[in-house]
Amino acid sequence: MDFVNLTRHLGIGANSYWIRVGGKNIILDAGADPKVDGLGTTADFSKVPEGSVDAIIITHAHQDHIGSLPVLTRREPQAPVFMTEPTAHICEIMLHNSVSVMTRQREELSLMEYPLFTHRGVDFCEQAWVRCGLRQRYNLAGEPSVDDDEVTFEFYHAGHILGSAGVLIRHKGKSLFYTGDVNFENQTIMSGAAFPEGGVDFLIMETTRGDAQTPAGFSRASEEERFSRAVRRAIDDGGTVTIPVFALGKTQEILAILWKMRLHGEIPALPIYIGGLSVKVTTVYDALAGNSTRSHPELQLLQEMAPYVLSGREIVDAMPRKKAIYALSSGMMTEHTLSNIFARRILSDASQTLLFVGYSDPDSPAAKVRKAAPGDEVKLDKDFPAVPVRCRVEEFSFSAHSSREMLRNYVLALKPAKIVLVHGDEPAMQWFQLEFFKGLEGAEVVIPVPGRKYSLE
Repeated sequence: MDFVNLTRHLGIGANSYWIRVGGKNIILDAGADPKVDGLGTTADFSKVPEGSVDAIIITHAHQDHIGSLPVLTRREPQAPVFMTEPTAHICEIMLHNSVSVMTRQREELSLMEYPLFTHRGVDFCEQAWVRCGLRQRYNLAGEPSVDDDEVTFEFYHAGHILGSAGVLIRHKGKSLFYTGDVNFENQTIMSGAAFPEGGVDFLIMETTRGDAQTPAGFSRASEEERFSRAVRRAIDDGGTVTIPVFALGKTQEILAILWKMRLHGEIPALPIYIGGLSVKVTTVYDALAGNSTRSHPELQLLQEMAPYVLSGREIVDAMPRKKAIYALSSGMMTEHTLSNIFARRILSDASQTLLFVGYSDPDSPAAKVRKAAPGDEVKLDKDFPAVPVRCRVEEFSFSAHSSREMLRNYVLALKPAKIVLVHGDEPAMQWFQLEFFKGLEGAEVVIPVPGRKYSLE
């Protein structure tokens, strides 16, 4: 087996990896880097001989794992694209939304190469998609197979978002497991990952939270209680709660947490506002509520929580409604998104409460707010003046990624012979590398330089 990292730089960006096994070329994920505009946002597929790809395997529908997929399928039209059924439903929504975003950015940022693909391009891409079940072994033609002379793959529930999966690839007695993004801990809306417990020779694993030690005494239950207190305090003071969220995954998780809080009498029924893309994704979560990987299969989020939908045009003129919750994307408050526009209205208002519930890239507007002291001025958008931070700001950890301790313990029990570390900043990768050097005698641990070929034998 050979491995090539197709990202353009180390870190959390356009995840895509080329493996060659049994004479077959497989691409794992085809992401876009949200921090880069233009052609540089895509993975570097030029490293792979054009027309040589035998299969593309997608682990889940976040943009950093699918954002380059139509670019790749246009280049490799012969290659089937394997994913789970929920991922296919969500992937269609997210890719069509990408076309709309890129079309708008073409005008706003004068990026003449945008859009990198069109709505017709997404439709063409979708023709290659093959929907696969969990814990079923397939060959690269998409047919059930347990023939070890064939290259086969099998999806395992990853616990990250709806449809997310790790993938086990087998050939001639050797096996490689790619985690994709993983969460071993139960979330409110998703059950924790169920990964292989042995028989893995080579492991490709995400390292997102490798530079973040879990605080002593931390628990999901205590974090939810702390979040509940913050929401109740804001509402009791007659204020408004704003929560920057990602449309996929975090919106549904926050709606589920609020549902549980209301069910337990911790908060009253409140007006909740979300964005249009969040509604589309939540519709899929509701339609697939009976999926075996989803918690609370009886919960229909849109029916139970009845959120109002805000558009970009509406939010420019909207004033925060008192005693209401605004769960608006993007989670990093990227320029021109609903949460960024809304934040410019509330940041200087001491009656407002801003709650962060997940990861923020260090260079994002959300990170600037999180780092700011009360009274500091923060520039949320280059085209608008800086805004002083006077609202109440609090941070919570509802990550959809496993803690570094859980990932480390999983790998130490799995005992693979070679580990490739991906999807993380360098300090995160280096922490895992040191831990595995100490804990796995004889194992090789690789931080793969983009574009370089590594043998996994």
